[in-house]
Amino acid sequence: MSLNATARTPQRLPSTPAGEPRRRLQPVTTTPARRKPKLAYALVALGGAMAIGAAQIGLSLAITQDSFVLAGLSAQQHELDLRTDALQEDLTGLSSPQSLATGAAALGMVVAGSPAYLRLSDGAVFGQGEGADGTSTIDPNGAGAVSNALLQNAIANGVADEQATTDAVTPPTAELPPAITDGLPSPTTR
Repeated sequence: MSLNATARTPQRLPSTPAGEPRRRLQPVTTTPARRKPKLAYALVALGGAMAIGAAQIGLSLAITQDSFVLAGLSAQQHELDLRTDALQEDLTGLSSPQSLATGAAALGMVVAGSPAYLRLSDGAVFGQGEGADGTSTIDPNGAGAVSNALLQNAIANGVADEQATTDAVTPPTAELPPAITDGLPSPTTR
């Protein structure tokens, strides 16, 4: 077999229909006329950009203001926490048995010697059926009393509160720093 027998014959492309004219290329002699940009589109774009910028500035100012408010509230919360701790210490000191015994003695209360019991079914009294006499068997402020730092602070605060109410009438005197005659004070090192 030969190559010629198996070779294919080239196919022709279909010709253009006779009804359509053939296009011809022509050089451009003038530039096409430009359309004027519409002023409305430019104004809308500019207004949108300004609105976005104003919104960003407004949000930034709001966030900054909120951070200052938050810092102020945090400082106030810290002060309130410290005040709560101080009041809790005072309450602990005032509710101690030593403080209650001292307060009862100051009011004239005395500790009874032995307890008495009343049976409700028949009204019988068991134990010492007498009231306590005018002297107490326990002295809360006696020689065996142990000092309590919480009570001292509470008493000092109570005295300071009473003085604050009396000092509210008189204006406080300003304490002036000591006069410096020989220069600034410095610590002695040797």
